[in-house]
Parts: sequence; structure tokens; C-alpha cells
Amino acid sequence: MPKDTRDVADIDTNPAEVAVGKTAVLYRMALPDHLCPSGQKARWLLRRQGYEVDDRLFRTRAEVDAFKAEHDVKTTPQAWIEGERVGGYTDLREKLTGWDPKATTYRPVLYLFAVAALTAIALSIGFLGTITWQTFGWFISVSMILLGMQKLRDVEGFSTMFLNYDLLARKWVPYAYIYPFVETGAGILMTGMILTWVSAPAALFVASIGAVSVFKAVYIDKRELKCACVGGNSNVPLGFVSLTENLMMVGMAVVMLWLMV
Repeated sequence: MPKDTRDVADIDTNPAEVAVGKTAVLYRMALPDHLCPSGQKARWLLRRQGYEVDDRLFRTRAEVDAFKAEHDVKTTPQAWIEGERVGGYTDLREKLTGWDPKATTYRPVLYLFAVAALTAIALSIGFLGTITWQTFGWFISVSMILLGMQKLRDVEGFSTMFLNYDLLARKWVPYAYIYPFVETGAGILMTGMILTWVSAPAALFVASIGAVSVFKAVYIDKRELKCACVGGNSNVPLGFVSLTENLMMVGMAVVMLWLMV
């Protein structure tokens, strides 16, 4: 066991008195059947921020319960820095890094599009030996699959957010539940370039309604909403990203229909 890691049963010092300067005190569970992941992340974060960690481990449930009662807290881990109790990992992250769990962010969409682009490039090089116009087509279809999967992960949450702005869903609620399946299915068929007569019209239909709905909500009605493009409970703002998603689907569908003629 590292010298800075000790069992709670062997410690009788007040954490507020020890947590001074760049020394932090951390209480976390290390039970025989449970090593607290949040506690491990809290220790890692503190060390990353330059703190020496007085790491205090609970070895029994009784020790955990006694600690919660003594300090009037509901969960562990609990950390002290600068003489004061900060809280658990989430509280530490907010205090030490300025992270705001409610802040709007484009990061999930950027990661998703990056994965789609790399997948499209890999497909092009692997099957065609080079990057061609088909690469962009695969980028769109793979993006549709990934975006659809994000929605399918929590269809209920997605449908709630979707109903805030989609014009058809507000008229006919079941459409909010159908949409993720249509987007994912069309993306799969487009990636394989099969059943175009099914996938292209389906994508064109849902994407056209989506584009009009987003444009109206954001640029005409000036509403500030969260985007349902990456599923429910996201912090991605409705606007450019969702409009781009729908316009890409429209463009892909139109091209595929044109190639059928």
C-alpha cells in the first residue's frame, strides 16, 4: 500500500486540519467487494492538479455509514482541500477545472462526425484503394447511423426533446418514436448502397421536415432549445448542427435518387 494511503480505522486526525496548501484529504471506499470508481477518479484528478493526497480508505460498510452520519453527507468519496470539504468527484471537477455540467457544448457532435469521417476514409481506402466522391457519401451515411444510434439509446428522452421543435412530431407524436429507426435504417442501407428506392425517399422525407422545423424554431421563432440530434438530455444547442445534419441527409438522398434515374 502506498505510504499516502491508509485505512480509516487507523486515522484520528481532522481532515480540515490536514487539508492545507497542496495537501488534500480524500475518503473513499475500498471494500472487499467494491472499489469505488469515483474515488479513484477523484484521487487521479487531485494528483493531476498537483495535490499530495492523504488517501483514507473505508474497508467496511460500517465505517462508511459512520462517516456519512458524522459529516452529514449522502455519498462517498468526499474530499477536503484548503481546509474545507469540497464533496465528491463531480464537485472536485467543477471546482478544480471549471467544468460546468449544464454548459452547452458541441463536443459530442464533433467526436461523432470525426469518427464518421475516419470510418468513411477507412472504407474508401480499404475497398476502393483511394478517396473518391463515395467517401463523402459514406461519411453522411455513417453519420446517420451514429446519430440514429444516439437517439435509439434513449428513445423516450429523444422524443421529449424532439417534440419541442419538430413540426410533424408536434402534430403526430408517434413520429418522434419512429424517426430514430428511419434515420438509422436509411443510413445502413445507404452505406451498403442497397434498396435505394426505400432509403433515399425515407431520408429525404424525414430530413426535409427536420430542416424546415429547425430553421423555423431557431432562425424565425428565435427559440433557444437543446438539440435532439445526439439523443435525449444533450447539451448541444439546436441550430447549425441539426440543420447541417438534415441538409446532409437531403443532399445524400437527392444524389442517390438522381443516380437511380
